[in-house]
Amino acid sequence: MSDHSPATGKDTKDTAGTAENRAPEKPLHFIQQIIRKDIESGQVQQVVTRFPPEPNGYLHIGHAKSICLNFGMAEEFGGVCHLRFDDTNPEKENEEYVNAIKADVQWLGFEWGGPVRYTSDYFQNLYDWALHLIREGNAYVCDLNPDQAREYRGTLTEPGRNSPYRDRSVEENLERFEKMRRGEFAEGECVLRAKIDMAAPNMNLRDPIIYRIKKAHHHHTGDTWSIYPSYDFAHGQSDALEGITHSICTLEFEDHRPLYDWFIENLPVPARPRQYEFARLNVNYTITSKRKLKQLVDEGHVDGWDDPRMPTISGMRRRGYPPEALRNFCTAIGVTRSDSVVDVGMLEYAVRDHLDKNAPRAMCVLHPLKVTLTNYPSDRIEEMRAPGHPNRDDFSERVLPFTHTLYIEQDDFREEANKKYKRLVLGKRVRLRNAYVIEADEAIKNDEGEVIEVRARIIEDTLGKDPEDGVKPKGVIHWVSATHHLNCEVRLYDRLFSDPSPDSGGKDFLQAINSESLNILENCKAEISLAGAKVGNHFQFERSGYFCLDSKYSTIDKPVFNRTIELRDTWAKMDQQ
Repeated sequence: MSDHSPATGKDTKDTAGTAENRAPEKPLHFIQQIIRKDIESGQVQQVVTRFPPEPNGYLHIGHAKSICLNFGMAEEFGGVCHLRFDDTNPEKENEEYVNAIKADVQWLGFEWGGPVRYTSDYFQNLYDWALHLIREGNAYVCDLNPDQAREYRGTLTEPGRNSPYRDRSVEENLERFEKMRRGEFAEGECVLRAKIDMAAPNMNLRDPIIYRIKKAHHHHTGDTWSIYPSYDFAHGQSDALEGITHSICTLEFEDHRPLYDWFIENLPVPARPRQYEFARLNVNYTITSKRKLKQLVDEGHVDGWDDPRMPTISGMRRRGYPPEALRNFCTAIGVTRSDSVVDVGMLEYAVRDHLDKNAPRAMCVLHPLKVTLTNYPSDRIEEMRAPGHPNRDDFSERVLPFTHTLYIEQDDFREEANKKYKRLVLGKRVRLRNAYVIEADEAIKNDEGEVIEVRARIIEDTLGKDPEDGVKPKGVIHWVSATHHLNCEVRLYDRLFSDPSPDSGGKDFLQAINSESLNILENCKAEISLAGAKVGNHFQFERSGYFCLDSKYSTIDKPVFNRTIELRDTWAKMDQQ
């Protein structure tokens, strides 16, 4: 028996031991099964997939699943995946979106095969094939206006009626189509339609539009064309031109597959791709409608497409979501043909899990309260040592300056407290993380009665051990030096919507915006080691959450840290109430 896998071309010889001690293989999802069967039967020599976004907005979490699936299948089976921009709607497309999409794909960890492709690269091919359909009697120029066309189309229960222009001669159709191309007709005055069947149960086969007039500047072809192909006409033929073997798309295109196949059968295309559909990704507490996302941006509810609260890939990147976590999430939810809603908590778990294992630790005081150590020399600076990560030896050790004055969190001190409070209390002890045990002696207040300073004492000889007198500290709190720290701004991000289904059932999604989704904190105090932080670095601020340097507003003089996610799921209990 061969040790060579026909699916991947990779060596499959067992190097991991006996079957008894090997982990069971994860069952293949249905698209993996299709591709493997095609390879084993010899129907496909090399797998070629594609990711074909329209450049009319930024990509969101739903697109991440499609990216992972299309690029992942090509990678798994030793093939290639093309990046092709479906740019057939010039009024809504521009280079900003093109560049953002390319950056998103690369950030997720994928590289496309060959050059970036555009459907507009094939406009001449598509035009020639439209002429072919006309000559074969399979397409005609229709002068019905949109309202009339809608009336003639019929309904789901009633067949449509033939257009009065359906029986135009080939010569007349060729002449009028050429006039459409030259821009001699106004927008909406006529269209080119495929001649299929106005009584077809599938509405998509009732003489669909394949070309319409649009006198708009195109981001890629300029003013060369006055007519543009429809998605349904352009998509399959572009797949064929590129030799796509598996055209993988979401379930809303299932009803379009007969039309996809009709064009392939009726045109002299160089290849015969097949379309397969999977369930799109729906996540609660999230909207993915481009129109609604654009409304959030245009009306100023968020700070642009890359706002860290947005479900866009650029927003998640700016928030600090690791690309590995997104890929792990997409793998975990699987690939099915059944639509469902995934709990956003699964995504947040994937983010938390990755950061817990890979983010170095640091201390940052978000709401500073000054602590003066009365028995510690004012001119003394002691270097405390702390691990970069509690479970990783490959992380550099941190150096923490320890001084006469420190900052702790305001919530980490009370004048009086019950036994459940495990932080600093007057007359009680607490351990400073990676440093001494201290005991609070006095609280200094301002005229409003607010505590503005705590005076405390260090308990000598308590580095790495308990006090000799046997009085143990009640808990452990974080701190930074009041004289050796990094002043910074911290942005506490949370879910944008407080409703798990913000736009369902005709609801106004704007009413579901979470008023606590962003809290900006000024004059936070971070340990000095964070002065070297770079965009793309992730940190766990001990006891506070996971954070990253903001790519948009952070400067050398004023670093801004975004909270990626809290240490634990604070929404779970609310969801159960």
